[in-house]
Amino acid sequence: MTGLRNVASALTLGAGVWATNAAYAVNDLPGGPAVNQLNFAPAATKIAEEQHWLHWFMMIICTVIFLLVFGVMFYSILKHRKSVGHKAQELPEPIWVELGWTIVPLLIVIGMALPATKVLVAQKDTTNSDLTIKATGMQWKWGYDYIKGEGEGIGFLSTLDNSHREMSNSGNPEPTDDYLLKVDNPLVVPVNKKVRIITTANDVIHAFMVPAFGIKQDAIPGFVRDTWFRAEKTGDFYGQCAELCGKEHAYMPIHVKVLSAEDYSAWVADKQKAMAAAADDPSKVWELADLIKRGESVYAANCVACHQSNGKGAGPIKPLDGAAVVVDADNNKMISVLLNGQNNGAMPAWKQLSDTELAAVMTYAKNTWSNQTQQIVQPAEVVAARQ
Repeated sequence: MTGLRNVASALTLGAGVWATNAAYAVNDLPGGPAVNQLNFAPAATKIAEEQHWLHWFMMIICTVIFLLVFGVMFYSILKHRKSVGHKAQELPEPIWVELGWTIVPLLIVIGMALPATKVLVAQKDTTNSDLTIKATGMQWKWGYDYIKGEGEGIGFLSTLDNSHREMSNSGNPEPTDDYLLKVDNPLVVPVNKKVRIITTANDVIHAFMVPAFGIKQDAIPGFVRDTWFRAEKTGDFYGQCAELCGKEHAYMPIHVKVLSAEDYSAWVADKQKAMAAAADDPSKVWELADLIKRGESVYAANCVACHQSNGKGAGPIKPLDGAAVVVDADNNKMISVLLNGQNNGAMPAWKQLSDTELAAVMTYAKNTWSNQTQQIVQPAEVVAARQ
C-alpha cells in the first residue's frame, strides 16, 4: 500500500507540474531564449556564426579524442586482464612512439588554436566603427549614450517594463514570451553597420551580453571596456546583465532593436525632437500637481525596484513612507541623498537624472502615501546643490 501511495503521489505531483506548465505555456522568443533550448541562440552576426562553428569544431575534436583514448584503454583492460591469463610485460619504447604522442597532440592544439585566435582577434577589433554607444550599467538598468555617428547626442535610460515587475511581484505571474525581457526604451541600431559598445558602470560590476550577437563584455566601475557587433538582420534581440550585480540582477534585461537604415534615420530624428521637447528649463517654477505627476513616472522607472510602489522598502532598503529625511522641511537633506547616495552605495547616487526629474521625484515622495506634506522641491534647488 505504501508503494501505491508513493506512486499515486508522484503521478499527482507530475500532473500538477504539467498543468502549471501548460497554464503558463510560452513560445520561442525570436532574438531571445527558446523553450527547452539546448544550443546557442540563432546567430545574427558573423562573429556569432564563427563562435558557433568553433564550438562544434572543438566538440567534435574532443569527442573523437575521447572515444579513441578511452576506446583503446577499455579494450586493453578487457583484452589483457589478468583473469584471462595475461601477464604484464616490459615493452620497448621506440622513438616513433615518443615522437608520435608529442607531435600529434601538438598538431591538434595548433589546429584548434589557429581558428580560435582568428575569431578572438576579430572580436577585439573595434576600429572603424560606424556608430559608438556607451552602455553604462547601474543597479538595475542600462544607460545608453550615442557618442559617435548618426544619432550622436542621444541618451536615455533603459529599465525593465513596470508591468513585468508587477507581474513578478504578484507571486502568481502569467509569463509572456518576453517575460522579464521587456524594457521601456530599447537600444536602437541600424542593420549592417559596425556598432562599437563602450561599457562602464556606476556602482558594481555588470556585464553587457547579447547572445545572438556573440558579445559579452564586463562593465566595471572606473574602467572602460569595449566590444562590437554588426547585425545582419533587422528585428528584436535580447540579452541580460551576465554578472551577479545585486538583488535585482534578474531584472536587468537588454533589448536591442535593429532597424533598416531608413527606419533608423527616422528614429533618430524622432528621438532628437522628443529630447528637444523634453528639455526642461531648470529655472522654471512648477506647480505642485504638475511636479507630482511628473515624479510618479520618474519613481516608477527608477525607484520602485527598491522602495516598492507603496514606498515601504524591503529588508535593508529604508521606507520612504514616513521617512524623516523625506518629510523634513529642509529640502537640501533629501537633495544631498539623491545626488551623493548614502550608506556606502546602498542608496546609489542619481546625478544622471535631470534637475527637473530629481525635483519631481522628491516632490512626489513628499506628497504620496502618508507623506502629505504639501512641500515642493523646485529644479533650481537641485541646480544650486550640484554646484
